[in-house]
Amino acid sequence: MTDMIKAIVYTSNTGTTAQYANLIGKRTGLPVYSLDKAKTTLEKASDIIYLGWLMAGTVKGIKKAQKLWKIRAVCAVGMGETGSQMSDVTKQNSLSPEIAVFTLRGGFDIDKLHGIYRFMMKTMQKTAGKALANKADRTPDEDIMLDMMQNGRNLVSEDNLSAFYNWYDGFQKTGESSR
Repeated sequence: MTDMIKAIVYTSNTGTTAQYANLIGKRTGLPVYSLDKAKTTLEKASDIIYLGWLMAGTVKGIKKAQKLWKIRAVCAVGMGETGSQMSDVTKQNSLSPEIAVFTLRGGFDIDKLHGIYRFMMKTMQKTAGKALANKADRTPDEDIMLDMMQNGRNLVSEDNLSAFYNWYDGFQKTGESSR
């Protein structure tokens, strides 16, 4: 194998992305760094796995990480169902096909948000939350989204990482990023 992943780097806002980074670190044995810590600790151009939280389809912190390291996989953590929106995340963030992309359902806690993000999500709770609440034929995924918006919820789970672990195990054997 020519490439070796050196670390997990993440950006977290309410803590769910950090939880996933730590779960992956525990399972893989890779060191886990916040983006700020990695900037001063991790060698430039190292191969990494990047985890960031989703905001309107954008993976937070990814542009900074791309300038510093070689990203082999991205785990985007948001409110949507695990495994959904992967092509949207790839396109929205202009990710090359060599980067494996995974989406993970994290959670929602309005009390942990600050500044503009808190304001934006309070607005979303009022508009999208009301529309979902009034929708007669909600899907099970929409029920989960509504519950998260109304009550807050943390849905971080090791089970949500199964596709990522399958990719990682294959990458360790072959050094290829294909999903």
